[in-house]
Amino acid sequence: MDLMEKYATDGYAIFRGVLDGGLVGEADGHVRWLQEHYPGRSGEDLSTELVAADPFWVRLVSDDRLLDIAERFIGPDIALFASHYIAKPPRTGKAVLWHQDGAFWPLDPMNVVTLWVAVDRSTPENGCLRVIPGSHRDELHGVRERRDGGDAVFDVESDTTVDESQAVDMVLEPGDVEVHHPNIMHGSNANTSPHRRCGLTIRYIPTSTRITTEEQPFPSALLLRGEPGVNTYRERPAYVEGRHFPFTGAERWA
Repeated sequence: MDLMEKYATDGYAIFRGVLDGGLVGEADGHVRWLQEHYPGRSGEDLSTELVAADPFWVRLVSDDRLLDIAERFIGPDIALFASHYIAKPPRTGKAVLWHQDGAFWPLDPMNVVTLWVAVDRSTPENGCLRVIPGSHRDELHGVRERRDGGDAVFDVESDTTVDESQAVDMVLEPGDVEVHHPNIMHGSNANTSPHRRCGLTIRYIPTSTRITTEEQPFPSALLLRGEPGVNTYRERPAYVEGRHFPFTGAERWA
C-alpha cells in the first residue's frame, strides 16, 4: 500500500526522513529560544499567535519538502492556517485527550491537512501521537469538558467513546513527518520518560478554503505557495539580528 492509499484508508501516513539533521537541529534550538523568550508559556503552549512574526518559524513551515507533501493532499495553492509546537518535558509532559482537530477549526470547507514534524524521537514512553485508524471516515463529533480532572494539555475532549484497543502509536525519528486527516481521532499519553518529546504541527489549507473568523487576517494565515484564493494573509516577517532566532540563511529574510 503506498502512502496516499494508506492515508485514504487509515486517515494517516508517515513520510520518513523528510527533513535533514541540520534543519531539525535548528528547530530544536528554536523551541529552546522560544521557551527562554516566552517564560510564561510551557513547552506545550508555543503556538499560532507567535508564528507570523517569527522568521524562522515561517521559513520552517514554508520548506519546499513540507510543501511538496502538503501539495499531494490539498493541491498547489497552499496557505498556512496554524502551527503549534508541543514540547512535552521529561516526566511531566501532559497528555492530549482524544479529539478530532476539525471540531475546533473555523474553516469552510474543512479541507485541511496536518503535518506533524518530529523534532525529537517520539515513542510510547515519551507520549507519542496515537491515532485510531479509519476514524477519519466518521463525521465530526462535538466536544465536552474533560471528566477525569487530571492533567492534560487541553481541558476538552471528544464527546464520543473511543476504543483505545484500536490505537496505533506513531513512533517517529527526528525529521520524520506524520500526516493526518482533520476528522481522525487522535491524542497522546503523558510523557513519563526522562526524554523530552517535541513535535511541530503544521495545518495547511488550500487557498480555496476560507478561514471563517472575525479576526482578519487570522494570526498565522500566510500564503506559502501558488494563488491567494479567498483569504487575506499576514506579511512575511523580516529578520532582525538580535530580535529573532538566528538560523541558516537568515540574511535572505532581512
